[in-house]
Amino acid sequence: MSLDKKSVTLGQKQYHIALSPGDIGEYVLLPGDPARSDIAAKYLDDARLMASNREHRTFTGFYKGVKISVTSTGMGCPSAAIAAEELINIGAKTLIRIGSSAALDPRIQIGDLMVTTGAMKNEGTSRFYVPEGFPAVPDLELTMLLLQTARELSGGVGVYAGITSSDDAFYGESEEFIDKLRSCRVMNLDMESSALYTIAHLRGVRAATINGTSGNLTNAEVIYTRKNEKLHEAWEREIQIVLETIYRLEQSKG
Repeated sequence: MSLDKKSVTLGQKQYHIALSPGDIGEYVLLPGDPARSDIAAKYLDDARLMASNREHRTFTGFYKGVKISVTSTGMGCPSAAIAAEELINIGAKTLIRIGSSAALDPRIQIGDLMVTTGAMKNEGTSRFYVPEGFPAVPDLELTMLLLQTARELSGGVGVYAGITSSDDAFYGESEEFIDKLRSCRVMNLDMESSALYTIAHLRGVRAATINGTSGNLTNAEVIYTRKNEKLHEAWEREIQIVLETIYRLEQSKG
C-alpha cells in the first residue's frame, strides 16, 4: 500500500510553502518570482509576510476588506503544481497567476497584457494527473471577469485573450517548434498555466492567468538582456487588475 500524500498533508502545515490553515485567504495571487510577491503586497492593507521558503514567498493582507494572499511559485509547472496543491490543502479556492510571458501574436507589444483562455500542455507535470488529450482550461466565469476588468483598467496598453503554450524548456523551444505554435495561432508562451488549470479542475477550485508581455518572438522584440520599464509597469497593472477582479467577484456573491 502506497502513501497518499494529499490525505496526510490536508489541513496541516505544508512542507514546501511552509503555511498552515488560516495563514492565507481563499484568493491567492501566484507570481513566479518571489520578489514579485513583495510588489503585490504593496497593494494589500495590513500585509504580513507569512512564510518564505524555497521559491515560495507568501504575504497575506486585505483589499477593500477581502482577505487575499500572494504566493510565488518559482519557474515551471513542477513547482507551480506543488504550490497550488499545498495552497488548496489549506483553504485556497481561487488561484490567479500574475506572470510575464513571451508573445507570438505579432500585434502584441512589450508591456501589453494577455489573458489565457486555454493552455497547451507542452510540459510533463500534467501528464501525471490526466491523459494527454485532456484539456487545460481556466475557470470561465473568473476569466471573463478578469478580461473585462483588464480592458477597463488597462491604462491604454493592449489587452489580448487567447491560447497559451505552457512549456518546460525555456531554452529548448526550437524555431520549428515556435513556427508550429504560430501556425496554430497560439498567443503566447508561459511555463505554468497548464498545470495550474489541470490541478484546479481536479481539486474543484478556480484558476486563471494574466501575463505582462516580456517580448515578442515573432517580432524578435525581447528584453532578456536589459531591463524594461514597460514590463515592470505591466506587473504593477496586472496586480491591480487582479485585485479589482477579486473584489468584483466577491461583490457579485452578495
